Amino acid sequence: MKLRTILSLSLLFSFCVAYAQTAKTFHVKSPDGKIDLTISAGKTIEWSVNHEDTQVILPSSVSLLLGDGMVLGTDASVKSAKPIAVNQDINTPIYKKAKVSNNYNQLTLTLKGDYGLIFRAYNDGIAYRFFTTKSYGITIANEEANFNFKDDDKAFLPFVNDYRNHDKFNTSFESLYDQLNISAIKKDTLAFMPVLVDLGNGKKAALLEADLQDYPGMYLTPGTEGHNLHGVFAPYPLAEHITRLNYVVDKRADYIAKVSGIHTFPWRVVVISTEDKQLANNDMMQRLAEPSKITDLSWIKPGKVAWDWWNDWNISHVDFKAGINVPTYKYYIDFAAANKLEYIIIDEGWSDDQDLTKTKLDIPTIVDYGKQKGVGVILWSTWYAITRNTDDLFTKFAAMGVKGFKIDFIDRDDQKTVNSLYEIAEKAANHHLLADFHGMYKPSGLITTWPNVINCEGVKGMENEKWGVKDHPGYDVSAPYIRMMAGPMDYTPGAMRNATKESIRPINSNPMAQGTRCHQLAMYTIFEAPLQMLADNPTIYMKEQESTDFIAAVPTTFDETVALDGKVGEFISIARRKGTTWYVGSMSSWTPRETTIDLSFLGDGTYKATIFQDGINADKDATDYVRKVANVTSKDKITVQLSSGGGWAARFEKQ
Repeated sequence: MKLRTILSLSLLFSFCVAYAQTAKTFHVKSPDGKIDLTISAGKTIEWSVNHEDTQVILPSSVSLLLGDGMVLGTDASVKSAKPIAVNQDINTPIYKKAKVSNNYNQLTLTLKGDYGLIFRAYNDGIAYRFFTTKSYGITIANEEANFNFKDDDKAFLPFVNDYRNHDKFNTSFESLYDQLNISAIKKDTLAFMPVLVDLGNGKKAALLEADLQDYPGMYLTPGTEGHNLHGVFAPYPLAEHITRLNYVVDKRADYIAKVSGIHTFPWRVVVISTEDKQLANNDMMQRLAEPSKITDLSWIKPGKVAWDWWNDWNISHVDFKAGINVPTYKYYIDFAAANKLEYIIIDEGWSDDQDLTKTKLDIPTIVDYGKQKGVGVILWSTWYAITRNTDDLFTKFAAMGVKGFKIDFIDRDDQKTVNSLYEIAEKAANHHLLADFHGMYKPSGLITTWPNVINCEGVKGMENEKWGVKDHPGYDVSAPYIRMMAGPMDYTPGAMRNATKESIRPINSNPMAQGTRCHQLAMYTIFEAPLQMLADNPTIYMKEQESTDFIAAVPTTFDETVALDGKVGEFISIARRKGTTWYVGSMSSWTPRETTIDLSFLGDGTYKATIFQDGINADKDATDYVRKVANVTSKDKITVQLSSGGGWAARFEKQ
């Protein structure tokens, strides 16, 4: 890692004092000078952002309301203002690229009252966070976080729409994107982050949070005046009860968090893009998250998984009854081994939902068989069950040879839940266990800090197609620009029963998926997922071995990523490199289109291209595709025809 720190004020920062109302004004500019983050500290603390001639955020007030009535952010008296400029490379071994550039200008304001704020300006956005330096523990009654926009811009918002136990903060964090002008957002709704706002003229602003630790997650709701979005936080849970799968809240406190007096709060972030494709290759979360707490990452093995639940254990042409039994999982292991997949998951049904010590399946036999075949076993659990006696459970199953846990039905992001997931991640790391969090809020830095948390959900993934979704292809080409900025997502792709818009229907067993076969194949390159599922069943994959071979060859982490083209909600094209081999995926919404793949990202020399493209009849039979092999160079451009809900996937191997 290289680090260059500059303590020069003249070029990077400017300070001026407006003596009216004793407010002090500070400017922090991005390294390229295009972003101007302005802070005013006086009667209130306000921040605003300009990008060149665009007003991204108008003056917006921030504060922390403490339980004793003190407000950190009013009558602000600045004790010191310390600037710093940083330019460093961060190594990112379990990511979409091998390293990330972390180049920013920062201003730390320390204020009377034992608190302060840190402001950063990057070339692609800004971030700020509070910190406190008190000698006693504090209660946070509420936080004021505002995002004031100049115009009535259109936003892409994932709304909370599936309350659990009549508590609006119990949710699965799965929703399609509503596209609404800010003024049209209903006052009683909550949107979970990230949220994307269209500023016009090609520019967009993504709102997210980073390094969410020891604190509740932030939702957004409209303000009463202007074009405002402001933060809302789940109050601390005081009483809970367990259903079969969910641990739901019955009563909440009149505060959102209790923290130590010396505390650093989550980053509030605005990512700014001038082209949509920039959003699909953004590294802000890696820059702002606390670095890995695991020194030796060698035992953390990314890879692919033969998964059982989505396909409802529907294997066939075997001499045993398929289901949650040893022969079925040996079959999944054999399939994984034959296709060089690293893992299988044993999902719901192997144990009691609330007590993992009450097993219904011979796990040691399956794990031992997997060891013989070089395939690891990951077990499913509810969040409630894994927290009953975490250390003992992890000790027991790690000794057995289990590689990790898929932990499900979390469905909350209050302070207690956030702390629990960090604790689980640490304890899992102590036992060299992976974790895949489901029913999970956006990762917001957790995966960077604890990279044994190899993936998480917080996405309206393919499981929803089992019971019907109106427009999944449109979501598939929206989430990479929005949700994926917060971190990888366990979408669980790989459907082999592909359906057109007219033929799709909800089926729980032997389910279908919207869009073409190549739409599914492209997901393995486009969707970030260090632990990636093959959601369909081994029998059908073996019948479709040509598609399976392509999927199995796509890595789950990469050395380089290039966002080629795209538009939010319409289409996306991404290229990723592992070693000297490039992988490219392109997907469309329900609208068919033509796009061009410019191969200038390839290095010198000739590459063997293995291409899967929508067949000429894919508009009627979504399984229709054509496989082609050709030699290409970086000077070539490929014209791609994407069918309705279509896709295009290719592998380029250097010759």
